[in-house]
Amino acid sequence: MQDQPGLGEQALNKAAEVGISSQLDEVENLDVDVKTDPIKLVQGQVDEVKIAGDGLVMKKDLRVEELDMHMKGVAVNPLSATFGKIELTKPTDASVRAVLTQADINRAFNSEYVRSQLSNLPVQLEGETTTISAQKVDFQLPGDDKVVLSASVSAGDRTSRVAFSAKPVVSSNGQTISLENVEYGEGEELSPELTKALVAQTSQILNLSNFDLQGMSLRIKKLKVEAGKITMQAEAHVEKIPSA
Repeated sequence: MQDQPGLGEQALNKAAEVGISSQLDEVENLDVDVKTDPIKLVQGQVDEVKIAGDGLVMKKDLRVEELDMHMKGVAVNPLSATFGKIELTKPTDASVRAVLTQADINRAFNSEYVRSQLSNLPVQLEGETTTISAQKVDFQLPGDDKVVLSASVSAGDRTSRVAFSAKPVVSSNGQTISLENVEYGEGEELSPELTKALVAQTSQILNLSNFDLQGMSLRIKKLKVEAGKITMQAEAHVEKIPSA
């Protein structure tokens, strides 16, 4: 039978759950599990902290289906801990797993923020400068390590489609994701500038810095692209655990 958390652990769990939730626009489920014992806590030691969340909506309307974070050997301020607050006395590292679904990424693409980034882009069409906008972006994860993206494009009174497939690749420093092996579909001759903007926005939406909570910075280690979802394995450098 699993041990029930003590009163000190319960207070720390609740404070961290409230603190993390306060940084998010929406939370379907969030569970913080602090493991320690009263003697270690008085000495400023926490064995491990686990954070598990479902349906977390971050800034810019980016939703994460699943987010799991695990840190061990955490040094905390014992006085703060007695008042139910996890205050780190030194930074710690954590392993992170995040899952984004095809629906999550489509939601981000069609959010007000991203739509504004894909509107009124100046381009050269038939020797004249005009502006184009993406009206509707459709993002697909068919599997085989690929993403497929298509958009309805308006340029003046003309409407066309632009489409491409590509492979997401983690940068060497783990900070960003770029798209490689881009293969264009129909409409590429109409608006290569918009296609470049769509490629850039895809990379930005998949950038893990979007998921940074206050006091935490993430570095992507591995990316798995499957049908319908993207799973990221990452490391987090944690200087602060948000608390109430």
